[in-house]
Amino acid sequence: MAEAFARLHGGGVEAYSAGSHPSGAVNQKAIASMREIGYDLAAHESKSLDEIPAGPFDAVVTMGCGDACPWVLAQRREDWDIPDPKELDADEFRKVRHQIEAKVKELLRELRR
Repeated sequence: MAEAFARLHGGGVEAYSAGSHPSGAVNQKAIASMREIGYDLAAHESKSLDEIPAGPFDAVVTMGCGDACPWVLAQRREDWDIPDPKELDADEFRKVRHQIEAKVKELLRELRR
């Protein structure tokens, strides 16, 4: 969802989403949640870090993985301690979606300064 929001609000920024243990498929709850706001997340793929460019990146964001996060070369690093919504009901999933969108917008504003 963070990649989708970066693309929606970033005005042409390149954004990539990847995980250290990808499932191979985008979570169906994420697809449904993003569809509610008019974004087709079904067009995205679940990717490993090996499938994205090597960087360096302007910013790399991790979501609550702490010391288990692999190193990715970036000028700026942030860890957003956002809960993994995959086991949450639809209302709680929406709250996480809004939280991710707000954090993405904030990061984009800061990067533009």
